[in-house]
Amino acid sequence: MDRETALALLGEFVKNDALIRHMLAVEAAMGRYAARFAEDQATWRLVGLLHDFDYERFPEPPDHTRQGAKILRARGADEQVVGAILSHAEWNLDEYPRDTLLRKTLFAVDELCGFIYAVALMRPERLNGLAAKSVKKKLKQKSFAAAVSRDDIYSGAELIGIPLDEHINECVAALSGIAAQLGL
Repeated sequence: MDRETALALLGEFVKNDALIRHMLAVEAAMGRYAARFAEDQATWRLVGLLHDFDYERFPEPPDHTRQGAKILRARGADEQVVGAILSHAEWNLDEYPRDTLLRKTLFAVDELCGFIYAVALMRPERLNGLAAKSVKKKLKQKSFAAAVSRDDIYSGAELIGIPLDEHINECVAALSGIAAQLGL
């Protein structure tokens, strides 16, 4: 499956603009980390782009990710892509553990990208000049973007072995590269 096919799949399954922006943000972060880790950027970006494509139709666990996996397999997606997407949900970890750098990185960037987006929306300058210090300050405010798991953000950075400040800066840089697409 290539990006064009993946975008067509998003067009078929996703109507929520915020969800599309989230998947584009995760795609960008995955691409940045693929370059950093000298991995296949096309595969990593595809994982980021498709990781939540089934969420609107199947928002409840365990259908979210598992129904999407069936659809992806039926459409010829590579099993590496499907397995990585399955691994980002807690309910699949017994069968799809976060045991590869690809799977670990998807988990590490997913919540953080959403949080950075929320922080950027609150700033007049959006992503311009956004530093890890500001993001970490907002992480301490439990009421801000309350649905975002702080534990997942902290454990994600640890999982990929990158200090939190550096991880935040990598994701901010990735999102900055597509700021116009994200409305930022």
